[in-house]
Amino acid sequence: MTSYADSGVSIENGDRAVELMREWVDKSRRPEVVGGIGGFAGLFDASALRRFDRPLLATSADGVGTKVAIAQRMDVHDTIGFDLVGMLVDDLVVCGAEPLFVTDYIACGKVVPERIAAVVKGIAEACTETGCALLGGETAEHPGLLGPDEYDVAGSTTGVVEAEKLLGAHRVQPGDAVVAMASSGLHANGYSLVRRVFDDAGWELDRDVPELGRTLGEELLTPTRLYARPVLDLIARARVHAMSHITGGGLASNLARVVPDSVSVRIERSTWELPAVFGLVGEVGGVARHDLEATLNQGVGMVAVVDDADADATVAVLAENGVRAWVCGEVVDAPGGGVELLGDHA
Repeated sequence: MTSYADSGVSIENGDRAVELMREWVDKSRRPEVVGGIGGFAGLFDASALRRFDRPLLATSADGVGTKVAIAQRMDVHDTIGFDLVGMLVDDLVVCGAEPLFVTDYIACGKVVPERIAAVVKGIAEACTETGCALLGGETAEHPGLLGPDEYDVAGSTTGVVEAEKLLGAHRVQPGDAVVAMASSGLHANGYSLVRRVFDDAGWELDRDVPELGRTLGEELLTPTRLYARPVLDLIARARVHAMSHITGGGLASNLARVVPDSVSVRIERSTWELPAVFGLVGEVGGVARHDLEATLNQGVGMVAVVDDADADATVAVLAENGVRAWVCGEVVDAPGGGVELLGDHA
């Protein structure tokens, strides 16, 4: 007779993983969470939305792409959750939404309880940092589809914003200032290109890179910066009109998503110095600037379009929250809705 275990699936390991992750999930609780992990569905008390006149629910789903390959090669699994939560909640916050909860999905070739718990630990810690709850999730064992040491991580999130406070292109107008927020590095985009560049060049992850001040692997595994709490504080204290999360596609294409056809945006590259890792990808791989800018964030992880009179205050508020920011451009009275990058980096 053939058992489920014979096919490569261990129910016992799954149960052990749940027990190991329970502590971290509990730490991410919000008062609105009903019950704990182990049920078929996560429960969130929606009566909390009564404080809104017209609540709009915002939702986002994403993953971390092939950055998981770096985590697997380095056998470091407690940071990838920050990338997942960053990709999720920072998409919500650009419309002004407060993230409420996250659910995750981990698919793996073999459930190694300590490894799964490390992944969930990172997700829960990132949820705590952003103020949302890790409400539930699923770990699925897929032997034969994924190798024993392979896994992938994805998730979804839900948030809420007052309808009259919704941010977006409808608020953008000529004369607005564009404020850039520094990224922590590559975040979780463009890793298919980045891995190809360094693999083709024969660079190992344990290689010390003087330009980076650490090993290549340590740089590539740097967690995504979480902008949600700093940005929500900024929205409460300054006249923010629109925001853009700079992910796959780069600065110009993502910012263009919140620029109305009635205006255009001009960005000056000279307002910031290109972080070393982006220059290395270009130099080592012979990647043209156009391709780099269309793939990687180039040191800018989030952008706010604000009333020009609040530009300095915006930079100051973000600094108070530990986010380096600077005015990088402006909205101009030129129809087209495009974003133009000008000049060279400092």
